[in-house]
Amino acid sequence: MNDYNDYSFYYNEDYSDSAEGSACPPPVSPPPQPPKKRRAGKALALCLAGALTVGGAFGVGYAAKSVFDKQHTPSTSIYYSTREPVAVEQVKVGGGRELSFTELYAANVNSCVSINVSTTRNIFGQTTRTASAGSGFIITEDGYIVTNCHVVSGGGSVKVTLYDGTTYDGTVVGSDEEYDIAVVKIDASGLQPVVIGDSSTLAVGNNVAAIGNPLGELTFSLSEGVVSCVNRLINVEGTPFNMIQVTAAVNSGNSGGPLFNTYGEVVGIVSAKYTSASDGTSVEGLGFAIPINDVSVMIQDIITNGYVSNKPYLGVTAGTFTAQMIPNSVVSSGVYLYSVEPDSAAAKAGLLAGDIITKVDDTAIAAYEDLATAKKNYRAGDSATIEYYRANQRYTTRLTFDPQPVENSTTAQQPVQQLPQDSGGYFDPWEYFNNYFNSFNGGNDSNSAA
Repeated sequence: MNDYNDYSFYYNEDYSDSAEGSACPPPVSPPPQPPKKRRAGKALALCLAGALTVGGAFGVGYAAKSVFDKQHTPSTSIYYSTREPVAVEQVKVGGGRELSFTELYAANVNSCVSINVSTTRNIFGQTTRTASAGSGFIITEDGYIVTNCHVVSGGGSVKVTLYDGTTYDGTVVGSDEEYDIAVVKIDASGLQPVVIGDSSTLAVGNNVAAIGNPLGELTFSLSEGVVSCVNRLINVEGTPFNMIQVTAAVNSGNSGGPLFNTYGEVVGIVSAKYTSASDGTSVEGLGFAIPINDVSVMIQDIITNGYVSNKPYLGVTAGTFTAQMIPNSVVSSGVYLYSVEPDSAAAKAGLLAGDIITKVDDTAIAAYEDLATAKKNYRAGDSATIEYYRANQRYTTRLTFDPQPVENSTTAQQPVQQLPQDSGGYFDPWEYFNNYFNSFNGGNDSNSAA
């Protein structure tokens, strides 16, 4: 392209025919243009062409990307379900099939309660208000509720809150510290009670669930886990308990709540969270529940009589025996009888202060905890064969348990002030009186009534 306004060809006017006589004159080149202008025009043309090329490439690329985006979902996309939610079926416990945890919760949450206890005490003329929280479960339609003894101990006002938010004043019908059970009554009717199951059918690895009020404020929470151990003997503040050990989360406030099997039946009463006895360290993943079979008859007894009327009673003051207590003894462990009440079951069986019990039926007795645990397998009126040692001689006798006196139905009996007699061995008075006075300071298992 040039700078002229027309497109005519220019010829040299001074020419002559060629030798061949050609009629066509030779073409004449156009006049030379200034070099700078030609270079600038060429550069401009190249720039325009490049711009068109690049622009076209971007256009083609953008169009291709649009097509690709329509055919491929980016990796950062958020996916939303279009599934219709399934309503939880309100199943009835006892239907003979295992329940999902969702079904179990829906079927039982209305049978669970929150329990709050507030106590007012006068200390040096001042009024101090304390409060504690726990859990429980409805056992009858007319308002009887099961919980732990330690949840409602100490007196004070008891408030029971249902899942629907209704709160009632509660009355403690009765309790038993040795088994850590209590029954509370509210003035209500038409309530939904739980279904009691069979704790003896539990096996290690079975799924279980607890419903309670951890921390006293996270009300009606469900925690699930498996059975870690059955018939686990643990010591809670000097009292031996036969427990179901579970991995379900158990925290302060869960005490007294129900432990369910996968059929939605109550198989235990959540009672304790394990704390190391040596340094007080709290251990996660360990919870304990009282087997319902161990206390169901007692719960009914409390509802009927206000206390456990059929607890077995020996009528002795006893403690763990060690070899240091009697030099040259043929017995290295057992339960030493510090005193025997007149006309008690032990006295009628011929037991005397100073005797050392080593076996109850087929259960070996090496410490007081063993005797207390073995005794829980019996009821008043049941009989057992007692093996004991006196003056290094082995004897056996048949003993029939008495019912525990009413005044001792909720707390351990204080030791009887009676020195051992006819012990047939060495008696250490320091050991006796040390154990005796310890019993008034919270007690210990070395000198307790049985």
